[in-house]
Amino acid sequence: MTGDVASRTEDAKPADAGPAGMAAPGSLLRHVLACHTAVLPGRRYPFHLGSAQVGWVLPDFALALVLCPGVSEAAGGIRLADPAALPRLAKALARAGWFRWRGEAFDVRAAPDGPVLAELDRGALPAFGVEATGVHVNGIVETPDGPCLWVARRAANKALDPGKLDHIVAGGVPAGLSPAETLVKEAAEEAAIPPDLARAARPVGVFTYAMERPEGLRRDRLHAYDLLLPADFVPRAADGEVESFDLWDLARVEAVLRAGDAFKFNVALVLVDLLLRRGRIPVAEAAALRAALSSRPAGR
Repeated sequence: MTGDVASRTEDAKPADAGPAGMAAPGSLLRHVLACHTAVLPGRRYPFHLGSAQVGWVLPDFALALVLCPGVSEAAGGIRLADPAALPRLAKALARAGWFRWRGEAFDVRAAPDGPVLAELDRGALPAFGVEATGVHVNGIVETPDGPCLWVARRAANKALDPGKLDHIVAGGVPAGLSPAETLVKEAAEEAAIPPDLARAARPVGVFTYAMERPEGLRRDRLHAYDLLLPADFVPRAADGEVESFDLWDLARVEAVLRAGDAFKFNVALVLVDLLLRRGRIPVAEAAALRAALSSRPAGR
């Protein structure tokens, strides 16, 4: 092994951060900027499966990787020669304490529309810096007084962001499923939404970001949907991941977003887009928000 990985480990500093603090309190822009705190490559090395780059790894994790069978330093990064070995490698690293095993396999691709190269446990994605795909659904009820949104509160025993406010339906896309298929699955499990109703959801955008989180590098691609729900429909927490549901008007959604961080970080991102599309944001603020939402992480 060359000295490159070791030297960069010795010089390691706190994770590189972007301009999340640039927006003033009360500004919706701070929620968008908070999802773009990762600087890539920064101190990270490219992680390759065969010849394809799929992620980014920090120096200390790179050191652990190059000690594993089939892993080597190559072309300024870290390479696993056999992509099929990735699940087994990740399991061993989880046992060694590098991350928490979640028991949920996600597809690994070099590009969003590219072929599936391997599968990786959800808990390992941040350590490897592999992009995850998710779905978020705005559950909207049109009322005589204007549109309202079903807001979920995450259960207190959730491993990530317990007690935060969330969408009526949101979840990662597991291996072998499409975003649309995941939406129907999660809708039934999280809110007892019948499949025929869930399939009426309309795609409204795709948002990407790269951010530093306590669990590592979050590189996410979120597929956002609007789902118009009947006035008499009441969601029910079917799988225990949600503590409660409440129907809010958009004025309350906006006020809570501006007041603090009650919403889960990526939920805020999708809600900002909803408020923009519904014409609730002043023109002077809207342009900066739309530009920030449209930005793409560097180093992709």
